[in-house]
Amino acid sequence: MNDDITTTDCNVADDVVPDCKETIRELDIFLDGEISAAHSEAIRAHLDGCMDCLGAFDFHAELKAVIATKCNNDEMPPDLLRRIERCFATDFDGDGRIG
Repeated sequence: MNDDITTTDCNVADDVVPDCKETIRELDIFLDGEISAAHSEAIRAHLDGCMDCLGAFDFHAELKAVIATKCNNDEMPPDLLRRIERCFATDFDGDGRIG
């Protein structure tokens, strides 16, 4: 991801957080809903006033949708879950064993 975004169209007030770099850096967790409601609202407010960040948001959202569509039918290699469970020492598939 490129943190050198130009902000010529950014009309967000200086006291509104996050700034452009922070907004760009957090787009993925924003799109995944992995941030607090208050922080999500701050990012939404920033996107409403910044055309550069809104363009980056649109790109990220579309990219995530394309990847989800393209990868939806791909089967996981048979031993991948076993290797992941061993790595994290966690029973992810609920079968009562790790690996």
